[in-house]
Amino acid sequence: MYNTVLITGATGSIGKALALHYAGPQCHLILTGRNTVILAELAETCRSRGANVTIHSLDLRDIHALQHWLNQVAEQTLPDLIIANAGVNTNHGEHRIGEQWADIDNLLDINIKASLALINTLLPYLRQRGSGQIAIISSLAAYYGLPVTPSYCASKAALKAYGEAMRGWLAKEGIKVNVVMPGYVRSDMSHAMPGPKPFRIPAERAAQLIATGLAKNQARISFPFPLNWGTWWLAVLPAHWSQRMLTLIGYGG
Repeated sequence: MYNTVLITGATGSIGKALALHYAGPQCHLILTGRNTVILAELAETCRSRGANVTIHSLDLRDIHALQHWLNQVAEQTLPDLIIANAGVNTNHGEHRIGEQWADIDNLLDINIKASLALINTLLPYLRQRGSGQIAIISSLAAYYGLPVTPSYCASKAALKAYGEAMRGWLAKEGIKVNVVMPGYVRSDMSHAMPGPKPFRIPAERAAQLIATGLAKNQARISFPFPLNWGTWWLAVLPAHWSQRMLTLIGYGG
């Protein structure tokens, strides 16, 4: 049981489902998201379930503002569980025009820099306390880059590697780090992604699987099984085989 849970990207599909999963008496939720209307509505729903909820909306690309807010959070109520969930996607667009630099720059700032700044800012407080858990939301796309979304895959691969490294470093200090690698989850972001979306699951189911994996302190929480198994093989097989397979099933870019 977590007394305090901090979730970034709480207005997204998975973030919202996780907030609702943990909402209940004795739980303090600290939620941040871009959509202030959805954030306020989510807070009210969580409060109706007995949770104490604090919300804060900010541009995660403003690292200084993010760090300032996180330091305030840590000094008031240091979270037991930190879920680095905020993320965006980009793709080649219609007619294979290619990713635009403004979109790539925005994606890297949110998916990588903001997530690492979140963890880096709160980590000294966790180490001083000697406990805590950090969940980093990566993706099955981290196993092998999909030609339709190269920058997104690169960002999720970076988070996967970072989380695995941090888990090994912090294991002896009582701090748990878990890398979460979902497949396709029903969301606006998933819908906008080109290509097939096999084994897509509801956000509520994703939240249950994530929460179960976190409770067991699984190093890698990856799902659903058929897609996890298939994408893992893409990383293991010779690259030219994997590329050919992706082209055959509709991910040729």
